[in-house]
Amino acid sequence: MSIENDLKPDKLKMRQAFEQAASSYDAAAVIQREISQRLLERLNYINLEPVRILDVGAGTGISFAGLKQHYPAANIFALDIARSMLLEAKKKQGWWQRLRQPVKLITGDAESLPLADASVDLLFSNLAVQWCLDLDQTFREFKRVLKPGGLLMFTTFGPDTLKELRSCWSQVDGYTHVNNFIDMHDIGDALIRSSFAEPVMDMELLTMTYSDVPGLMRDLKSVGAHNVTRGRSRKLTGKGRLQQVIDAYEQFRSDGVLPASYEVVYGHAWIAEEASPQIVQVAFNESK
Repeated sequence: MSIENDLKPDKLKMRQAFEQAASSYDAAAVIQREISQRLLERLNYINLEPVRILDVGAGTGISFAGLKQHYPAANIFALDIARSMLLEAKKKQGWWQRLRQPVKLITGDAESLPLADASVDLLFSNLAVQWCLDLDQTFREFKRVLKPGGLLMFTTFGPDTLKELRSCWSQVDGYTHVNNFIDMHDIGDALIRSSFAEPVMDMELLTMTYSDVPGLMRDLKSVGAHNVTRGRSRKLTGKGRLQQVIDAYEQFRSDGVLPASYEVVYGHAWIAEEASPQIVQVAFNESK
């Protein structure tokens, strides 16, 4: 197996991790909710009135309320690879909402969307793209289901995410212990290769703080975001190696707390409108 493949997620393990984390997700998803809110705020500057919205990687539905607030008349479809996540999302819909205009829940894979071509006006995706094996295939699927004039809005994590934890593990052994994330510029290039129009990318660094390393690791496990790379060690992590990581992490302690960095990448791009057919009039000169 190549080094590149070692860094990619094991999709089966990823799905299992999210299935197991469904009941604990909301309590630990502090950074996920914050980033979702920031992505939703960007919709304030977008001129779009979508009829159908697809939330890819919807998880437990942390973006439902914001999407409904922005577009109360829209039909929202929520897709996630983990069915148990969607069952938690269903609980967020009151009986009145389920009766009047429920969010439609779909178990599926972002790299093979179970939707018809050109069926969605807005594809919204908060922190899901990083779990896809093939970014080009993912964007091709996004483009396929979006209508002409449709919009893709998404976030993902960049390579400096959890850089402190990655650095500490690298001092202990040669396995991958932190999920790998794609550079913002490579994501922009993938959008262009997939023929999206007017792609815009930007990023910001957010920092969570913890009193200790086990607290960070518990949060990662609680949201299903612990290491699922193919190059991870298949052996149990011994107490000795874990203590080495804990000791190494102390170099980052500041003001009594340990930082956990998140490089948040924001992107949006459009599907070009179809050109209207032009009627060309041709004048013929009659011969005398």
